[in-house]
Amino acid sequence: MSLPLLKLGAVLSTMAMISNWMSQTLPSLVGLNTTRLSTPDTLVSHSGGSEKFTLFISPKEGWQVYSSAQDPDGRCICTVVAPEQNLCSRDAKSRQLRQLLEKVQNMSQSIEVLNLRTQRDFQYVLKMETQMKGLKAKFRQIEDDRKTLMTKHFQELKEKMDELLPLIPVLEQYKTDARLITQFKEEIRNLSAVLTGIQEEIGAYDYEELHQRVLSLETRLRDCMKKLTCGKLMKITGPVTVKTSGTRFGAWMTDPLASEKNNRVWYMDSYTNNKIVREYKSIADFVSGAESRTYNLPFKWAGTNHVVYNGSLYFNKYQSNIIIKYSFDMGRVLAQRSLEYAGFHNVYPYTWGGFSDIDLMADEIGLWAVYATNQNAGNIVISQLNKDTLEVMKSWSTGYPKRSAGESFMICGTLYVTNSHLTGAKVYYSYSTKTSTYEYTDIPFHNQYFHISMLDYNARDRALYAWNNGHQVLFNVTLFHIIKTEDDT
Repeated sequence: MSLPLLKLGAVLSTMAMISNWMSQTLPSLVGLNTTRLSTPDTLVSHSGGSEKFTLFISPKEGWQVYSSAQDPDGRCICTVVAPEQNLCSRDAKSRQLRQLLEKVQNMSQSIEVLNLRTQRDFQYVLKMETQMKGLKAKFRQIEDDRKTLMTKHFQELKEKMDELLPLIPVLEQYKTDARLITQFKEEIRNLSAVLTGIQEEIGAYDYEELHQRVLSLETRLRDCMKKLTCGKLMKITGPVTVKTSGTRFGAWMTDPLASEKNNRVWYMDSYTNNKIVREYKSIADFVSGAESRTYNLPFKWAGTNHVVYNGSLYFNKYQSNIIIKYSFDMGRVLAQRSLEYAGFHNVYPYTWGGFSDIDLMADEIGLWAVYATNQNAGNIVISQLNKDTLEVMKSWSTGYPKRSAGESFMICGTLYVTNSHLTGAKVYYSYSTKTSTYEYTDIPFHNQYFHISMLDYNARDRALYAWNNGHQVLFNVTLFHIIKTEDDT
């Protein structure tokens, strides 16, 4: 039990005219159980260890501490009885503030379990930058007409705090930065205390100052994110089903190099006999089916392993090992090049077939092609490509058979290969282009709809985009990171 909460109980015990809503919510705030007394005077008995306490309690005498003990770790355990008072009713503003306080307490709990989590989607951080800037204007509106707008803007502030919650767990894995995490804990405690004060006296706090403190916390979280180096895949969670549409096979993607405000989605149904690419301005438009534009490509594509990178679509031309670079803005082909010796047209596909011989992908380092050749005995070859000319800059030959791979994706220059496209699939093999070494892994993930025909990593979102049997889904990835220090720069 923390010292501030004990002090809070002591102060409340002296308040004879405490409001009804405070008497009901205080026990949950301090973590104590409330005992409702059915008679004017109740005999309460408690024993713990070698001590035993028995007191007569009158529920109308105010808050009563009637037992005290210690747990095996030496922490103090107290139990109180709430008075049966009903002097006032909750109003809407008090309920909103209480909910806001609960959300801040949830942030504190999230920090306590940071050791078990690593990071969430980076898109939350990007989205918050714009949204938090809007808070300044909203708080100014509160100052103009505080009484009429208070309920509305506190609700908006609660929603912004909800969106900050996913940013907190990204920190704990960086145990070397313990001082920073301690500061964040103190920051949350202070915010919780401030909001408790607002509950007691609505309108007594400087809203602009509260807004600045929330902005400061978000900025410090973003600064910590910028210190991250490339990471190693540790875990895959999800999926989250975004939409159900199309055939059993297909691809959908966003551009990892797009600006923060550019959230366009591209959709390519089927693995053959198609040239139509559908574009949506945002994920929301994609879910609702509100197309913004369609593109009729000059060539049919093969497979589902396409990638959008820096405003251009890279795909494998049907019945060939030719790679095409198509600019969406210009509406034309900018480059095309044959991938020498690469198998095509189901010579070396993934386990599910579908002309998936050549897999194009992108990560934090650049543009890649994954395929197999006769010269490498049908085993996977990794080639880093020049994004403008499509020339092969460097290649690595692995010992993993392409036909035994379910799907694959690149993260920070390391290729991760799954052992199947069906139920029970897991990341089974990885190859580092940095060290030219491989290892066998065991990273399971939930193949919710039983058949995966596309699995690609997006470095901006730090998520895996997948086409799962006619369902467009997202997997969250947990990466082991190292925080850059000043000495590293």
